[in-house]
Amino acid sequence: MSTSKKIAVFPGTFDPVTAGHESMVLRSLHLFDEIVVAIGHNASKPSGYFTLEQRIMFLEKTFVDYPAVRIAKYEGLTTEFCKQIGARFILRGLRSSTDFEYERNIAQANNALVPEIETVFIISSPGLSAINSSIVRDIHRHGGDVRQFLPTAIHEWF
Repeated sequence: MSTSKKIAVFPGTFDPVTAGHESMVLRSLHLFDEIVVAIGHNASKPSGYFTLEQRIMFLEKTFVDYPAVRIAKYEGLTTEFCKQIGARFILRGLRSSTDFEYERNIAQANNALVPEIETVFIISSPGLSAINSSIVRDIHRHGGDVRQFLPTAIHEWF
């Protein structure tokens, strides 16, 4: 039996991190020795509503009290990043059946690329399934109060 650390990568743009993201990580902490919340650069998406530095700071503030959570940034394939840091798991959240269809296809492609990296799906908590970064950005862009959708640790910036 291997004694290596169980490291999971939770990839996303986190533009911004939401209460749903926070819940997903905190609910998964008992499954892994370390969770790397990894901000990926997605070439098909614009550069971002919040800067990379802001997103890193929001994540660091959100998980400051959790030493098993590390924040990182990466470019390229998630599986390549996993190999670079020794992660054997990719953590993904599912809010709906639509998410499942999308995420299943990515997980199967990742498995074809690197079979030793397993994708782990966690179902969102009831009440958080309607939250996503796009909705939060749209509300914020139009002057609405988004704090109810965000981790408490970052409310002061909103």
